[in-house]
Amino acid sequence: MQNIEGKTAIITGGTKGIGLGVAKALLSKGMNVTITGRVQATVDDVAKSLGSKCLGIEADVRDYDAQVNVVNATIEKFGAVDAMIANAGVGHFADIEEMSIDQWNQVIDVNLTGVFYSTKASLAALKKSEGYLITIASLAGTNFFAKGSAYNASKFGLVGFTQAVMLDVRDHGVKVSTIMPGSVSTYFNNHIPTDAESWKIQPEDIGKLVVDLMTMHPRTLPSKVEVRPSMPGKK
Repeated sequence: MQNIEGKTAIITGGTKGIGLGVAKALLSKGMNVTITGRVQATVDDVAKSLGSKCLGIEADVRDYDAQVNVVNATIEKFGAVDAMIANAGVGHFADIEEMSIDQWNQVIDVNLTGVFYSTKASLAALKKSEGYLITIASLAGTNFFAKGSAYNASKFGLVGFTQAVMLDVRDHGVKVSTIMPGSVSTYFNNHIPTDAESWKIQPEDIGKLVVDLMTMHPRTLPSKVEVRPSMPGKK
C-alpha cells in the first residue's frame, strides 16, 4: 500500500490494549478506522474519543453474521476495506485437569475461529482493494508453557492459519502477515498495567509495527513477525 492516507482498516477488539494502540497509529497516518468490541457503550465512547474518522460497531467475533455486518457498514461509510486487523483475543490459563469445557471453547472460538470469521467476511473486500490482512498472534504460538493448553492451541493454530491464508490469497494481491508479540503491557485478561511494566512492549509499539508493515514496498512481505521486549524485566 505504501501510502495509507485515506485508506480504511477494520480492527477487531479495538477498544483497548493492542487494538486501540493500532487504531491510534493508523488514524495518525490519515486512515479511516472501524473498531469493534462486544459492548456498544464502550465501543461508542472509544470511537467518539478517536474522532470522526473512527466508526465503532458492537460485534462479537464468534458471530460470523456480525463480522459481515461490520464489513458492510465500513464500506457504506468509508467506501472500502483496505485492511483487516484481526486482534480480538481472550485467555484462560489452567492445568488441563482444571480447564473447563466452556473456557476451552471460548479461547478457541475467539482466538482462532473468530479470526477465520473476520477473514472470511472481509476477503472479498480485501481482494477488491488489494489490501492487507494482519492477525495478532503471540509468541505463545511457537513457545508452549504449562497451563497454556487452550491459549497455546489457539495461537499455534492462528499462526498456521495465517500462513496458509497468505498462500491462498497472495495471487489476488492481498498481503497477509501475523504479528507474534511477547510481553505487552495491556489490560488483557483483566490485567492492570503499571509503571513497573515500562520494560514491556507497549500497544503503541505494535501500532507502529502495523504502520511499518502496511507502508512497506509491495514487493516485500514479512509474513511472520516475532516481537519481544529488548530488555526483559528482572524477576
